[in-house]
Amino acid sequence: MYEAAIGKQSERVRNVVDRNKVKQFARAIGDENPIYLDEAAGASSRYGGNIAPPTYPRVFDYGRIDGLTLPSKGLIHGEQIYHYERPLLLGEDVYCYARVADYKERAGKNGRMGIMRIENNGEDREGKPIFSSTVVIIINEAAIKGMDE
Repeated sequence: MYEAAIGKQSERVRNVVDRNKVKQFARAIGDENPIYLDEAAGASSRYGGNIAPPTYPRVFDYGRIDGLTLPSKGLIHGEQIYHYERPLLLGEDVYCYARVADYKERAGKNGRMGIMRIENNGEDREGKPIFSSTVVIIINEAAIKGMDE
């Protein structure tokens, strides 16, 4: 069903690692490490400033992949893995894009399911990688059938 989307990619979208949003995010996830929140702690760190929590890229805009429309119901967040070249620094611009890396269908206990792997990437202004994350989305049989119709 989604095999044709494999390899498709969105355009790069500019995001900002905003201090107030990082504070809100850190509090929401219950990780108020001073490296995220306290300017003095950030300034005295090896990074010379505050950084964002490792899962913060979850809030970034990765753009739209042309031709990829996922159902609004029947999706399960299967897994998410992050890889960093370096931390995200507060105040910096991060250019993000997404790419469909893989899609397979298989039979499960509750019927047919689709498994899509999307790679999200964040780069600096010059295009040097900062982080990547892989998201696994499971599409249940009811959603697949709805897309077939």
